Amino acid sequence: MATLRLFAAARETAGRGRDVVPGDTVGAVLDEAVRRYGPSFAEVLGTSRVWCNGEPADPVDPVADSDEVAVLPPVSGGCG
Repeated sequence: MATLRLFAAARETAGRGRDVVPGDTVGAVLDEAVRRYGPSFAEVLGTSRVWCNGEPADPVDPVADSDEVAVLPPVSGGCG
């Protein structure tokens, strides 16, 4: 099972920053995360970047037990 890392709004919506999630692809891991955390998490996921082991990931990318899938929502801020 892959380690799922959640940041910012994804972490807030899921109520945790890390989980262990089954799946043989990035998409399967994310589908299980949506099942666990619900529609609000799915909304955050829709605007987030997803990385696997520090590299941009696509849903079809394979995932092994030692892999880390990270969900990075957009972050706002800075000077006006």
